[in-house]
Amino acid sequence: MPVVVVESPAKAKTIEKYLGGDYRVLASFGHVRDLPPKDGSVDPEQDFAMKWEVASDSKKHLKAIRDALKEDDSLILATDPDREGEAISWHLLEALQTSLKGGKDVSRVTFNAITKAAITEAMKQPREIDQALVDAYLARRALDYLVGFNLSPVLWRKLPGAKSAGRVQSVCLRLIVDREMEIEAFKAREYWSVHARLATPAGAEYDAQLVSLAGSKLERFDLPDAEKAAMAVSAVASRDLSVTGVTAKPASRNPWPPFMTSTLQQEASRKLGLGAKACMSAAQRLYEAGLITYMRTDGIDMAPEAVMAARDAIKAKFGEKYLPKSPRMYKNKAKNAQEAHECIRPTDMMLSPDKLKVSAEDQRKLYDLIWKRTIASQMEAARMERTTVEIASPDGQVGLRATGQVMLFDGFLKVYDQGRDDDEGEDSARLPAIAEGEVAKLVAKAFDPEFARAKEKTDPVPEAPAGQRAAPGLLTDEAASTAARQHFTQPPPRYTEATLVKRMEELGIGRPSTYASIVTTIQDREYVRKDKNRLIPEDKGRLVTTFLVKYFPRYVSYDFTADMENELDEISAGDRMWRDVLGRFWKDFTKALEGTSDLRIGEVLEAIDDALAPHLYPPRADGGDPRECPLCGAGRLNLKTARSGGAFIGCSNYPECRYTRPLSAPDGEEPVGDRMLGHDGGDEISLKTGRFGPYVQRGKATEEVPKPPRASIPKGWDPAAIDLEKALQLLSLPRPVGPHPDDGELIEAGIGRYGPYVKHGRKYANLPEVDEVFTIGMNRAVEVLAAKQTRGRVAAAPLKELGDHPDGGSIQVMSGRYGPYVKWEKINATLPRDLSPEDISKEQALELIAAKAAKSPRKATRKTAGKSTGKTAAKKPAAKKATGSKTAG
Repeated sequence: MPVVVVESPAKAKTIEKYLGGDYRVLASFGHVRDLPPKDGSVDPEQDFAMKWEVASDSKKHLKAIRDALKEDDSLILATDPDREGEAISWHLLEALQTSLKGGKDVSRVTFNAITKAAITEAMKQPREIDQALVDAYLARRALDYLVGFNLSPVLWRKLPGAKSAGRVQSVCLRLIVDREMEIEAFKAREYWSVHARLATPAGAEYDAQLVSLAGSKLERFDLPDAEKAAMAVSAVASRDLSVTGVTAKPASRNPWPPFMTSTLQQEASRKLGLGAKACMSAAQRLYEAGLITYMRTDGIDMAPEAVMAARDAIKAKFGEKYLPKSPRMYKNKAKNAQEAHECIRPTDMMLSPDKLKVSAEDQRKLYDLIWKRTIASQMEAARMERTTVEIASPDGQVGLRATGQVMLFDGFLKVYDQGRDDDEGEDSARLPAIAEGEVAKLVAKAFDPEFARAKEKTDPVPEAPAGQRAAPGLLTDEAASTAARQHFTQPPPRYTEATLVKRMEELGIGRPSTYASIVTTIQDREYVRKDKNRLIPEDKGRLVTTFLVKYFPRYVSYDFTADMENELDEISAGDRMWRDVLGRFWKDFTKALEGTSDLRIGEVLEAIDDALAPHLYPPRADGGDPRECPLCGAGRLNLKTARSGGAFIGCSNYPECRYTRPLSAPDGEEPVGDRMLGHDGGDEISLKTGRFGPYVQRGKATEEVPKPPRASIPKGWDPAAIDLEKALQLLSLPRPVGPHPDDGELIEAGIGRYGPYVKHGRKYANLPEVDEVFTIGMNRAVEVLAAKQTRGRVAAAPLKELGDHPDGGSIQVMSGRYGPYVKWEKINATLPRDLSPEDISKEQALELIAAKAAKSPRKATRKTAGKSTGKTAAKKPAAKKATGSKTAG
């Protein structure tokens, strides 16, 4: 009986169902070997020899495969059909060498979809491991190791507080930081547009915009201020207008091609709000369930049989008129044919989203998106008519234009339209019947709500701060039939995960299998934060990027990174030798590393300080020197590092002047300045900003009292809203609640390093809200302390019941200290970040339990297992279950 090895137990279960009892299907649980995180794992002096180590968790899975091979004569490696999948198969082959002696047959099969037809066909076409794909993997893995392992220590030594640097992640981070710098440097430019509300002789109304003035075409910035806009309004209002031309042109829109990895991630972000990681996790589940084709691809072509199936589905669901005469063909944009796969599509075109049976909401929504995009890609084009009406005065001094569009046939738009990253949509207004030569009469009333609100010509023109969208100003004539609208040019928007992936794809940075991990890594390292779906660089992200651009410019250059990706693709195509590529890279990279060996931290900080000056020291409102210390007035502000890591702005007169502030305030606000809040008992109570954020202080620092009483502003409190009363509340902590009823020892409430708490002796218990510190009474305090003492078990209740385990006992979703987890018997399995307690299904819970059981086989042994004859008997079922064996099912 052949042994088939795949990556995951879910995939093993689906494939085993299709192959039947003639095969034994096991799971490797991903990679079984990796480079140990220590010096020497890649040795450039020994022709880039690599030392691999079997992960401790993988030893159990390898043992299960070895045990199966003792009875079976052939091994079929059926991992994913890409470079990473080929690498997993290669690692398995290398790790199982001793078990493959004696003439055992080894083959490699790949399939683009987990369907019975695809798997059956793949089994008929076995091949050997593709060494070119493995070489490309080895080159990429060695490059990432050499960059990370050699560059990160430079960061740690020269830039205290920096975490690490990666080859592609650093370039991705630079994209975000560069965009933020563009936004901060942006200067808004004012311009105006003039609009009129017109009517046909029949009384139908429509809108038109001024496009020519004084006989010349009106460019965007030709009306730069309110004065010239008012003159243009008067010019329109004082003239008779007539229609000089009506043009109606047919237009069509063709559907978008099917999804590939990058476009799927972009649309999932736009329409579903899913990050790249969550999108790929949901897609992985759909793929393993046999519902969609492989989800890591840069191809947009579709198999001929899939095209015909899509056409059949369109005909059955929407009718003949939505079906083009011939199938649509999309050209594959993959740069490397060996890594190009079919597009991401449903495996069964007739399985519409309303018939899908999956419990997870994100999977349902993602399948709906994939199905609609695929079906739409083979549908008829949308047809419309676009009308342009030209209006002018008899003397030719003013010209206006009205545009409209009417849908004649919706075509593919009946099913799907791609989302946009900006706020601008197509003009779809339907124009009334307008004939050339007729009078265009000005309507003596406002034609939108803004006109009705604009009563005076003399409304002040609002200022537009850089990076902010100003509310439009309006100037109208007395009859309110024409109006000028004020606009400001807008800075480039911050990246979302969707637009970042799109930009990386345009630049050739990264590949389909790496987008999600790259975007996730820079957020996990706290170089970037996501706010309202926009990616904003943190200060430490700016520091790292500035350091790398200053001292390693080549290795964070967009062109260099894209060229390196192309070389890796050439390796996978068999056109380059991987060691030659590494050799050239390492020769130049070591020289760059040597160039930083003599750098002093002070020198590095000075260089970064100068580079980030526009961000760190924005212009002052009073026109003064932004680097002047606001506390002592004599010192100069500059970048400093803290002992605990990180950086802050401090005064050059330290220690005489102890002024400090963070690099920047949250959300781009101005840093909170020091201010006096009032007096209490003769002491000055003030708000200050230090290296760890804003705080309140009682009194002033003196030689006798160098550190007066202080209290940090709690997370979630707005420093700008702190007044004397709140400051005194904070300075009064810890607050006595009263003596404990059991032993009379004092209970206190306060705010500590880990948030609000109550304390009884040496026992601490967290409080959910900061405000409760000031209001908590004895009964509540005793209750919180009691729950803490029993680790909260008394009040613990399941978040969700998932039913019974096949081996007996209920499966529950619980809330824990480190997040939600699945509980069965003695096994507790933490839920992944992208899986919520509400969405988890029983099948997903069983997978998590199986994975956890493989790591802790003793815990997996049920209470009844003690009746067995020995430990070995108790362990075997758990081990087989974890590997997705046929026995475990």
